[in-house]
Amino acid sequence: MRLVSVCLQGMRAYIEPQVIPITDLTVILGQNDAGKSTLLDALDIFFNEPKGQPENDDFNVADADDLISISCTFEDVPESLVLDEVVPTTLDDEYLLNADGHLEIKKVFKKGSSKARVFAVAHHPQHEDCDDLLTQTIAKLKAKAKQLGVNLDQVDQRVSTEIRRAIWRSVEDLQLATTDVELAKESAKTVWDKIKPQLPVYALFKSDRPSTDQDAEAQDPMKIAIKEAIATQQETLDQIQRTVESQVQTIANETVAKLMEMAPDLARTLNPRVKTKNWDTLFNVSLTGDDSIPINKRGSGTRRLVLLNFFRAKAEQDSKGKGTGVIYAIEEPETSQHPNNQRMLVDAFEDLVSDGSCQILLTTHTPVLARRFSRDRLRIIRLENGCSVADLGSNDQALQKIVNSLGVIPSHEVKIFVGVEGKHDINFLCTIADVLRNEGENVPDLRTAEDDGHLVFIPCGGSSVELWVSRLAGFSVPEFYLFDRDNPPPSNPHYHTHALAINARENAVALHTSKRELENYLHPDVLRAACPNYSGQGSDFEDVPSLFAQAVYEQNAVGSVWADLDGKIQKKKCSNAKRRLNGSIAETMTGELLTNSDPQGDVRNWLERIRQKLEA
Repeated sequence: MRLVSVCLQGMRAYIEPQVIPITDLTVILGQNDAGKSTLLDALDIFFNEPKGQPENDDFNVADADDLISISCTFEDVPESLVLDEVVPTTLDDEYLLNADGHLEIKKVFKKGSSKARVFAVAHHPQHEDCDDLLTQTIAKLKAKAKQLGVNLDQVDQRVSTEIRRAIWRSVEDLQLATTDVELAKESAKTVWDKIKPQLPVYALFKSDRPSTDQDAEAQDPMKIAIKEAIATQQETLDQIQRTVESQVQTIANETVAKLMEMAPDLARTLNPRVKTKNWDTLFNVSLTGDDSIPINKRGSGTRRLVLLNFFRAKAEQDSKGKGTGVIYAIEEPETSQHPNNQRMLVDAFEDLVSDGSCQILLTTHTPVLARRFSRDRLRIIRLENGCSVADLGSNDQALQKIVNSLGVIPSHEVKIFVGVEGKHDINFLCTIADVLRNEGENVPDLRTAEDDGHLVFIPCGGSSVELWVSRLAGFSVPEFYLFDRDNPPPSNPHYHTHALAINARENAVALHTSKRELENYLHPDVLRAACPNYSGQGSDFEDVPSLFAQAVYEQNAVGSVWADLDGKIQKKKCSNAKRRLNGSIAETMTGELLTNSDPQGDVRNWLERIRQKLEA
């Protein structure tokens, strides 16, 4: 199951219900004490109860009922459940899905109580004759059917699922409406017992946690590794143990026998017994580098980076044990990290979610990190009259709040703003610049310029272009914008109007690609080297990401046809293709190949314009 939204009320500053949509990778922004950590803590309580329980201080003091409500909504729910004997049913058939067809589970905690009440927020029958069938015993269901005149002759009356279906079918208007169905007894409780094991593993990595290799969560995956290694040698180790035990037992018995000759009363009180320990307790793991310095003696950034990956290993072990997905919640991953590591973490997070096996929630208030994610992944938590309020980053009003909250200037030394349509464009420019510079060409080091605060990339595609442009206009810093042409001539480029307005301003330049998009500047040879059955011919307006995604899919899934894939899956695979095209594949380009695929010199012209501003 995949988490699609969270609703939180009554916890700390979350006074009114706040719904936060969750994507594959969700970035939660906001100033200190706005409620970012509260959201992650609430999810920890939801998924890891009873280990995770609200503390008294977690309850909002303004709530006279002393209640905390945490609701999680999931898609990709189990196709079927067996509640009685071997008769399958579905959550839809039991009227336990919400109006959108998703499973919405609400946990309500009361101060002083050690256990939460669990509800399904569902589009459920409200007709007075059948609004509580899930909580009824078989005997009561039979009585209800008799009362309503429902014929059960063709129904297996040992199975509550079958009796409920017969009753519901007999009612002309079930009066479906959204209601809280408590999953506390009879079939309702069984539903919850069946669902719980299928929930994702939720693993929370807090920003203020210890960061040594002896931390419990750092040790756990290493202990698992020890146990797995021992398991491969278990037969040999068991033989060693039996041999040692036999020899020790023999000498112990002989000692008592000799003692019997000298002090029989004492000897009679002794019983030779050999005790052993588990083999895994004999081993302890500490990580050291080539210089033999233990990890707990390294810098805080290194310790935290290693511990973060220990944390991932443990979560994945738990997930494999359950056979479910995993949700990583990571507070401020940029803490103690060099900008290069921050960039590496972002790339790693993108890779982790690309195959759909996990979701990631991040919190940050670092502009450089936040700008690296597409706006549809951004959520802002802010305080409004003392209450935590959530906004999406996908609308212009919320995006303006993000800009105001985080700012866009990491230092006072910014020399140029570079506006592009998205994160993949940033990767393309940086990677091609690296390729050309490594071959001796005079092009700027864009990654270093960004790390040093001299260059700020602004992903401003979609409807946010106008907002970002107006926001940057007052800073008196040179601006360079690069937009995809998208439309072949003689049609105007997609952002033609925006480009005209930008170019009318002083110290601002907007250009369009002469091809469809940046991926079209990759030479077909590097695309075919990466995927031999790539069918693109290198034309200026072919859809390279789509063609590449199709080629990779049909190459890896022999016999499958791209056209048969669901549109959402196609879109996700195209997104993964763009990430690969603008990263690892762009790295295989050369200056000669670029000259061949870009005879007009577009790419070198863009880089030269940026270089001039950086060196001005």
